[in-house]
Amino acid sequence: MNTSASACPRCGQPNQCAQADASAPVEACWCFQACIERSVLDSLPAAQRNRACLCPRCAQGLPPTAADAPAG
Repeated sequence: MNTSASACPRCGQPNQCAQADASAPVEACWCFQACIERSVLDSLPAAQRNRACLCPRCAQGLPPTAADAPAG
């Protein structure tokens, strides 16, 4: 699983977070307004919490697509 700040901790795909690769705080990102179900956050292993944003698909609680599935 990719553990960079720009990868979704649930599926490993790019999380599309503007803050992830920024060297200074950003003022707008899709994740600033996202409502994420507590169950989605609770489903993450403890070591992956508060490390990176979920991608928009995972933030909605949708299952990863076949293309999102980690290799191996």
